[in-house]
Amino acid sequence: MLSNTQIEKFQKIYESHFGKTISRNEAYEKGVALLRLVELTYRPMTEAEYKQIQKRRKETGDL
Repeated sequence: MLSNTQIEKFQKIYESHFGKTISRNEAYEKGVALLRLVELTYRPMTEAEYKQIQKRRKETGDL
């Protein structure tokens, strides 16, 4: 799922952010988990959903 380059880049980002070096295997596991999290939580909004939200905002006064 992740290329060698992506794993190495993740290792560098992780080390710069957390100050801890992680193994290639751990970087792969954490990278895949992060991708899965984004996949599960991000869903593009349809135009109909956007219009519905805008209508609700007007009705409720942006609570």
